[in-house]
Amino acid sequence: MLPNTGKRRVGLLAVRVSSGKQKRDGDSPEEQRQRGEALARNNNIDIVETIILVESASHEEQPMQEMIERCRANPDIEVVLIKAIDRFTRGGSAAYIKLKEQLDSLGVSLLDTFGIIDGRRVNTLEHTGFSYYWSDYSPSFKSEILEAEHAKDELRDIMTRMIGAEIRYTQLGYWMRQPPYGFTSETVDTNHGKRVILRPHPKEEPFIRRIFEMRAQGIYSGQEIADEINRLGFKTRITYVRDKYDRSKIKRIVGGQPIDVKMIDRIAHNLIYAGIIKGKWTNDKPVKARFEGLVPTELFNQANHGKLVVEIANNNEVTIHHKQPPQWQLVKQMVNPKFPYKKVIGCPHCRKPLSGSAARGKLGKYYPAYHCSRDGHYFRTPQAEFDATVERFVKKIEIAPEHIDNLLEMIEQTWRAQQQQTVQDSQKLTEQRQALEAQIRVTVDRMKVITSETAIKYMEEDIMSAEQQMKELDNQLASNSEDVVDISLVLQYAKYLLKHLSEILLDLSNPLRKAAFFAVLFNSTPSYAEIDFETPKNSPLPEINGLFRIGLEYKSTFGGPGGT
Repeated sequence: MLPNTGKRRVGLLAVRVSSGKQKRDGDSPEEQRQRGEALARNNNIDIVETIILVESASHEEQPMQEMIERCRANPDIEVVLIKAIDRFTRGGSAAYIKLKEQLDSLGVSLLDTFGIIDGRRVNTLEHTGFSYYWSDYSPSFKSEILEAEHAKDELRDIMTRMIGAEIRYTQLGYWMRQPPYGFTSETVDTNHGKRVILRPHPKEEPFIRRIFEMRAQGIYSGQEIADEINRLGFKTRITYVRDKYDRSKIKRIVGGQPIDVKMIDRIAHNLIYAGIIKGKWTNDKPVKARFEGLVPTELFNQANHGKLVVEIANNNEVTIHHKQPPQWQLVKQMVNPKFPYKKVIGCPHCRKPLSGSAARGKLGKYYPAYHCSRDGHYFRTPQAEFDATVERFVKKIEIAPEHIDNLLEMIEQTWRAQQQQTVQDSQKLTEQRQALEAQIRVTVDRMKVITSETAIKYMEEDIMSAEQQMKELDNQLASNSEDVVDISLVLQYAKYLLKHLSEILLDLSNPLRKAAFFAVLFNSTPSYAEIDFETPKNSPLPEINGLFRIGLEYKSTFGGPGGT
């Protein structure tokens, strides 16, 4: 430590804690401040600035770099005060030397409250009147380096104990991180002591379950699911972006955004919602969690449509299956609504999925067609002719009469389930409206005691925004009440559609959904020749799903099959 020479100097007090928890409960900034101020009084140092850094010093970029930038910006600073070297850095001797050299280049000394750092400089050639870079040194430099390495070793021991335990408990099925959306953390007594598990979040869990239920039905697009979830009031979690060097300062607030299609896909593929933990700490092997997921395994598999399948054995051993796409999808994965039947109807020669494109003629006009040229053959049919063939085939398809009663019963069950879901949705919307009303009342009460015009202005904007949201919720509630239809009318209309199947399959405005319904008619992908009864050469009938049949009154122009 520098001796008290009586000369007053200008100093900066640097305080660092590794985390917000340490700031509150451990090596608090206040305790470091008191030590620093006492050191300043004993050495005639006037502290002109105190900086508090809430960040770990174990990273490559040291938080004390901010302190050096403050010294560079204020040339009057002559000395920096710290509690100890482990508060200055935990990066070892290399990081310590790098920071110390920057201070030396600015002519700033470094002092610690434990007296490890001695600011004196000794010139071994002082008696000769000369000085060289190698003759000028700090007597305490070796002790400083040893202390910096000791701080690094201490960090290694702390992190080894902490991270090692977290890895072990993760492999045992406990949770060691922030809870994902839909969950909340809970500490419980277990055979391994007090451990953290996940429980359903009362407000977020219904959104996650609804996403899986809608995806499992297989009739909604990602955007339709996103619109429905947002309609029910979904918002992402609010998070705080803190200052890089001072973690106690909040720079901005992010979150509170509606869900989008990409987020829905991430949620659907996240194994934690099925109660499975898989990641780096489990060596990328799935582990059955010590808590239940938000959705059953069967629902999780249905929502992923076989692309991701979870199997749990009786001994809780988890197996994950990933569906390998066919080779043609690996080469080209494109969904084009202009050619919706590419994936549901095969080539008459090789039975592989057809391609669809529009060739440009000599006059610049484009001619759309379905085609295939694999394995030396060539097939091409204009799109208009192709669509006409599909339409002729669909008009001859009808539902087998023996299945109509069962279908009507299923429709009634589905309708009642949807009505129950509508009631639950209306209840959730009502709760949101009540929460907005309470928010407005609280804001109005606060306005009564606030005199700042700026604050009142922002509060008025908040009230207007809440009123607009309430108006939208009222419209949604009114829409839900208007959607109630008598079950007898539903069954009457359903019976009509079952007897006029072509109106369902051909009158849809979405071509991709139309093609998807068309594919349901078959047990396996039909070829174009099998659905084209107008060809001179008879082809075998396609494998129709047992729910349907080809009308007996239909006969091919060329003497083809008349039905099954």
